[in-house]
Amino acid sequence: MPVVLITGATSGFGRAAAKRFAQAGWSLILTGRRAERLAELETELKEQVPVLTIKLDVRDAAAVSQALAELPQEFKPLTCLINNAGLALAPEPAHKVDLKDWHTMIDTNITGLVNVTHAALPLLIEAGAGASMINLGSVAGQWPYPGSHVYGASKAFVEQFSYNLRCDLQGTGVRVTDLAPGMAETEFTLVRTKGDQAASEALYRGTTPLQAEDIAEQLFYLATLPDHININRLEVMCTRQAWAPFAIDRD
Repeated sequence: MPVVLITGATSGFGRAAAKRFAQAGWSLILTGRRAERLAELETELKEQVPVLTIKLDVRDAAAVSQALAELPQEFKPLTCLINNAGLALAPEPAHKVDLKDWHTMIDTNITGLVNVTHAALPLLIEAGAGASMINLGSVAGQWPYPGSHVYGASKAFVEQFSYNLRCDLQGTGVRVTDLAPGMAETEFTLVRTKGDQAASEALYRGTTPLQAEDIAEQLFYLATLPDHININRLEVMCTRQAWAPFAIDRD
């Protein structure tokens, strides 16, 4: 039975991915910081497939290493790692942002990604041909916009880290993909605005954004491609989102 490890599984893309992979009969290792949500998800899915939930902050390198080192034998090796844990904060202009918000994004989106990847690589390599690492990037890693500052920069790291891992993993059979969604209706904006429900609703009002299930479907597609195929980067936008003109400062 194939095994998938999903970080940040308590909401959004991670939660939807857990349900999609369970539907296909994959064993699940689900991590997140909210124990009650992990418990709910385990209760929902454990009748379908084996489920292991781990309360985990990906920023804690020692805890990540210990959790993966202590995986039960039935959850090894890893067929797929979905590095989904991440967040955006502080949509204000850079000069108005609290430095702590920048540090939180770096610690989660970059350091957390590195921590999990380093601990999981031996398990992916053990699985060999057809194993996949899928890193959740963003269109913000490729296309700058006001208020993206460190968030966009962190997702550019995800892209380059993924490409460079591809080089190092050549010959192991392990695939690496940067999956870069555009606007998607999840808790993303609610977290970014620190609970501003009105701001979250305003962003999605009157359009048709991506849903978490749309990205879960792409994750499953990437993880189940024939062994000889690696999609390096997959950028996905809703049809009603596109690029804006250059901004011009005028007198």
